[in-house]
Amino acid sequence: MSDYPVSTTDRLIAVLVYALFALFALLCVFPFYSIVINTISANDLSARGEILFVPRQIHFQNYMDMSKIPGLWNAAMISLGRTLLGTALTVGASAFLGFMFTQEDMWRRKFWYRFTIVTMYFNAGIIPWYLTMRSLHLTNNFLAYILPTIVVPFFVILVKTFIESTPKELQQAASIDGAGTMTMFFRIMLPICKPILATVAIFAAVDQWNAFQDTLLLVTDSKLYSLQFILYNYINQASSLSTMVNLQNAGSTAMASLATKQTTASIRMTVTIIVVAPILLVYPIFQRFFVKGIMIGAVKG
Repeated sequence: MSDYPVSTTDRLIAVLVYALFALFALLCVFPFYSIVINTISANDLSARGEILFVPRQIHFQNYMDMSKIPGLWNAAMISLGRTLLGTALTVGASAFLGFMFTQEDMWRRKFWYRFTIVTMYFNAGIIPWYLTMRSLHLTNNFLAYILPTIVVPFFVILVKTFIESTPKELQQAASIDGAGTMTMFFRIMLPICKPILATVAIFAAVDQWNAFQDTLLLVTDSKLYSLQFILYNYINQASSLSTMVNLQNAGSTAMASLATKQTTASIRMTVTIIVVAPILLVYPIFQRFFVKGIMIGAVKG
């Protein structure tokens, strides 16, 4: 404990800071909480804006109805596949390139590093990009989700900066012991880089899961639609989709009540939760690495 007494002013400032952070956290969490309680409350009350803080007439029919929508589960598998595979390849490429760009004996190291980084600042535009992807036969192809995102200059910079902040003696000692470049990378640097690689994994996973523009521009085969693209379509067609679901329910054993009858608002909110909830699971897994990975290498000297 500190030997210095804590003044009343310091206590008041601490209380004020904690109160401000608690208010900020509440403002961040409340929109998501509001959507959740609206999806499990009576749809007629939700449509009239009467669900504000506490759910009313709780039911889970919305999620059961959404699970019956054609193409939803296939789109979920496409999004899951592109997220897992794309993230793994992006992390691997970022780790290897970030490491190689710190090796002074790499042939034309500065040229290749600048050649990679310059792509952050110059972009040919959507039309040349589309023509390139089409010439590579990446339209209506699952690889269109994976190949263009393997090398991300920003992630390479993060890994390179992290490695440069580690003691050079580690690599020098391994080199003296006869370790080659690949041995040094896999057995020395890769274990050390876990914090920054976890950070890159978070960024890459969120980018892959949330992407839908590549589906919009490159994919016409419904079997390759991603979950985000399905969300995009369902939000735009929420009114007609609610009608379709209600007709399906009307053909079952009993007509849906007003509490469970689908509305435009219930469709939009339920699909939003279905799409957003899985990616939220990524943060608790990697959160302990996140701050350390970002901050190491940010300050030198």
